[in-house]
Amino acid sequence: MELTLKRSSEPLCGSVAVPGDKSLAHRAALFAALAEGESEVCNYPDSGVTRSMRGALESLGVSSSLNGDVLRVNGNGMRPFPCLGATAYCGNSATTIRLLAGALAATRSTAVLDGSEGLRKRPMGRIAEPLGKMGARIESSNGCAPLRIEPAELRCLDYNLPVASAQVLSCLQVAALGAEGESRFTVGAPVRDHTSRMLRAMGAQVEDDGTLVRVKRQDKPLSPLHGTLPGDISSAAFLFAAAAIVPGSTITVQGIGVNHTRTGVLDVLSGMGAEVTLANGREEMGEPVADVTLAAAPLHGVEISGDLVVRSIDEFPAIAAIAAFAEGRTVVRGAKELRYKETDRIAAISAQLRALGAEVEESEDGFAVLGGTLKGGVARANGDHRLAMSMALCGLRAPVSVEGAEILSESFPDFEGVVTSLM
Repeated sequence: MELTLKRSSEPLCGSVAVPGDKSLAHRAALFAALAEGESEVCNYPDSGVTRSMRGALESLGVSSSLNGDVLRVNGNGMRPFPCLGATAYCGNSATTIRLLAGALAATRSTAVLDGSEGLRKRPMGRIAEPLGKMGARIESSNGCAPLRIEPAELRCLDYNLPVASAQVLSCLQVAALGAEGESRFTVGAPVRDHTSRMLRAMGAQVEDDGTLVRVKRQDKPLSPLHGTLPGDISSAAFLFAAAAIVPGSTITVQGIGVNHTRTGVLDVLSGMGAEVTLANGREEMGEPVADVTLAAAPLHGVEISGDLVVRSIDEFPAIAAIAAFAEGRTVVRGAKELRYKETDRIAAISAQLRALGAEVEESEDGFAVLGGTLKGGVARANGDHRLAMSMALCGLRAPVSVEGAEILSESFPDFEGVVTSLM
């Protein structure tokens, strides 16, 4: 599938909503499976990555249904999953395989976790090594999927994460629910605290101050989930990028999650000159939510490093598209984690922007984009949904088409329709 967004001579304007947050959706489906009773979660997104979690849970014997955007899950509790020895296919979703590994260890279940060719290249030693220290019996294929997990008694763990990764931390937090005593996990930089918030809302004993996370064994049943998922700020970021790119634009995205660990992209946009405002602040399922408005303004390049990288790690494809139309250079440093996403995003962003005529310098842990140099052409999604959206956005200001855009079904199936509705 080839995607071409019409070059926009008029400002983008309007108010839209986006599907529920995918990071929260993964956790909601899995934690509901570990709860006692039926959970009901509204605004649940139906996309490739969220289907991976639901499909994997079905393979393990946990039934669920999705009617419209309402997910219902019949919880199995903290007991072994019903279909012992099953192979759970996780598609291209690293969140699915890593969080499920922790759940299988916590519930003393037997299963094999596998996935796509791309997922089989993602590093799993990050979870296998600390899970092994907790006593879990886990085998990998040269540090990658497939993973085989066997029942074992877990002990508490005091562990310093070598890489600030929410997926790794969440895996260990879930495993710690089934380990004797209290586990302590230290992270060197802020990471998403969605797991801590949701597990606490379900009755788990979790303390999280941003650098030290404590989890006690879960001796009481987890309570079912009932609530509405906030809109996905990662999806909203591409709409904000569209508005920032097209002069005179003003758009509002309603009801998106504004957890401080995820709002780095808003800080980056503000730093580049766009006007960002939040209104109608509230809380949904333990997460802060707001209606966010972005008004376009002259953009200039910035340097992005430190904890701002962690807080905007999934939004760098969108940021790269914005940088292509900002005055001066935008430099990203300390973002080596981007090399281990669905694709090597540092290499992929650099290569595809160059294919469109932009001047880009690639480094080991980041990249630099010189604004105003992009001319247009054909870009390739390379199997990465966020790369597909970011390159398509460049088409709002230059003649650009994106090959392989069918990958958008993984995260934001109606991306083209939503952007077109704002024209």
